[in-house]
Amino acid sequence: MNILVTGGAGYIGGTVTRLLLDAGHKVTVFDNFCHSKPGALPAAASLVEGDLADRSLVEATLREGRFDGVMHFAALIEAGESMKIPELYFRNNTMSTLTLLEAMLATGHDKLVFSSTAACYGEPLSTPITEDARLLPTNAYGESKLLVEQMLTWMNRSRGFRYASLRYFNVAGAIEGYGEAHEPESHLIPLILDVAMGRRANIKIFGTDYPTKDGTCVRDYIHVRDLAEAHFLALAALTDRSRLIYNIGNGQGFTVREVIDSVQRVTGKPIAVEELDRRPGDPAVLVASSDKIKAELGWQPKFGELDAIVASAWQWHLKRYA
Repeated sequence: MNILVTGGAGYIGGTVTRLLLDAGHKVTVFDNFCHSKPGALPAAASLVEGDLADRSLVEATLREGRFDGVMHFAALIEAGESMKIPELYFRNNTMSTLTLLEAMLATGHDKLVFSSTAACYGEPLSTPITEDARLLPTNAYGESKLLVEQMLTWMNRSRGFRYASLRYFNVAGAIEGYGEAHEPESHLIPLILDVAMGRRANIKIFGTDYPTKDGTCVRDYIHVRDLAEAHFLALAALTDRSRLIYNIGNGQGFTVREVIDSVQRVTGKPIAVEELDRRPGDPAVLVASSDKIKAELGWQPKFGELDAIVASAWQWHLKRYA
C-alpha cells in the first residue's frame, strides 16, 4: 500500500512509519517538525515538509501521491499547555484536521485512521472505560480531539467518508532503534528514565491527593508497537467498514508511584521525587477497555506487563545517549 502519515517524524507516527516500511509499504511523511527533527525520518520514507493548515500543499500532496489511506498523527499533545493556551490546540489540532479532511474529500481520498485520545472521556463515571462512555473532556487537548471525532461522524454520515478513530491511553516503550524523544519531553516514563540516567534531578508528581490507592493519578500504558498494530488492522478494516471507534490500551491501571517503582526495578537506579499540586484538567483514573477491537479486529497486545514496556524504553534511552 501507499500511505500518507501526518506527523510521521514524531514518536508514534515515526514508529508506525518504520513498521509500515518494514512490511513493504510505501510511506510519505507530512510534518512541520515543530516538535521533531528531519533526522528522525528513515531514509526509505518520502517527505513533504509543511503545515497541515496549508490547504494547497496538503491537496497537492494528496493529488500527487494517490494514497491508499491516511494515518493522521500530527497534533499538539500537552494537556497542561492546552489549559493555558486553548486556542493554540483548537487551531492546530481541530482546524488543521478540518483542512486535511477537506483536501482528502477534494482529491477523492476517503480512508483515514485518526489518532484520538482517552482525554475525550474526561473524568470517567466508571472504569475500565468503554467506547460508549460519556464524552466530557476536562482539558482543551481532549476537546480539540473530540471536535475532530464529531466532524468525522458528520463526514461519514453526509459524505460516506471512511474513518477509524483510535482513542489512545498512555503510549510508551520503543521498537529497535526508535523510541520516545519529544521536544520538550513531558511524558512520564521517559522523564523518569532521565532521572535514572542522571540527566534530570527528580521526577515531579503532580497531585498526591487523588482518590486512588496511593493518591497519585492512575493511567493505562500501551506499548507503541501494539498501538501501531492496531492502526494497521483498522486501516485494513476500512475496506469493508466505514466507521470504527476503538479504545487502545492494556486494561491495566498503574499509579504514578507504581510507574516510578517499575523504573527503579528495571534500571536498578534510585528515583528522586518532588511532590507538587495537581495540574488543572488531569483526571484521577483513565483505564481502557479494549475488548471491542479485540473482538472485532482480533487485536491482541503483546506487551502486557509494565516492566516489559519500561525495559524497552530503557534500552532505547541507553542507546540514545550512549
